[in-house]
Amino acid sequence: MQIAEKVAVVTGGGAGIGAALAHALSEAGASVLVADLDAESATSVAAQISAAGSTRALSFGGDVSDPEVLEEIIGRAEAELGPVDIFFANAGTTAGLGLDTPDSQWDVALGVNVLAHVRAARLLVPKWIERGGGYFVSTASAAGLLTQIGSATYSVSKHAAVGFAEWLSVTYGDQGVAVSCLCPMGVETKLLRSGFQTDQPGASVAASAVTSAGAVLSPAEVATAVLAAMEEEKFLILPHPEVLDFYRNKGSDYDRWIGGMRRYQRHLMSNP
Repeated sequence: MQIAEKVAVVTGGGAGIGAALAHALSEAGASVLVADLDAESATSVAAQISAAGSTRALSFGGDVSDPEVLEEIIGRAEAELGPVDIFFANAGTTAGLGLDTPDSQWDVALGVNVLAHVRAARLLVPKWIERGGGYFVSTASAAGLLTQIGSATYSVSKHAAVGFAEWLSVTYGDQGVAVSCLCPMGVETKLLRSGFQTDQPGASVAASAVTSAGAVLSPAEVATAVLAAMEEEKFLILPHPEVLDFYRNKGSDYDRWIGGMRRYQRHLMSNP
């Protein structure tokens, strides 16, 4: 995949990984639509890109778990920038935590972290097949390959995001649809620092499980890793390479891995 002269949509593009991706895409020569629930943040990122003068950038404020919003986003990109070549399903939420999480919070977690991906692919993949190609990039998490201590909703929804990306690649890869799945550990974002900060039991454990597991990367470092992986059309993007070792250990001896994660959880709970 060559980024130059392509049209890209980035959800969750108003901050963090999404904003870094939008800037990196523009620097590589792509036109970008920046979508975010926070319309002001999306507008700010698009304005920064436009001010640089290299490529065009648009913004859109809305909830990407809403099918009608996704239709509007893609429709505007097509009308003002051209056919969408690359879609970054990057918006995410840490809504919910443990077994007492109400269904309404499960609906939010699954809607943003999974169904928004499904609904975007439903709109784009048929067009890509007709045109002979397109690229879908799913932001999941290392939690989608391993687990998220302290948060059932995050762990389950990110596992589902990985599963959908796998299925999408297997099903449509021979028809020109490239798929990558981004699975980082800690990234220096507002979601990391405040996403799990609630008064609910287990919230602090969920946050510290991420920050103490390995290096906390900058969004720009992650964006660089994503674009490099896209050049090779690699499926699994791991800005933290050690995640692959963790994943192999999990698969080689599941019971031992679960025991290790229990010990890690006990350590976190005894050292808040």
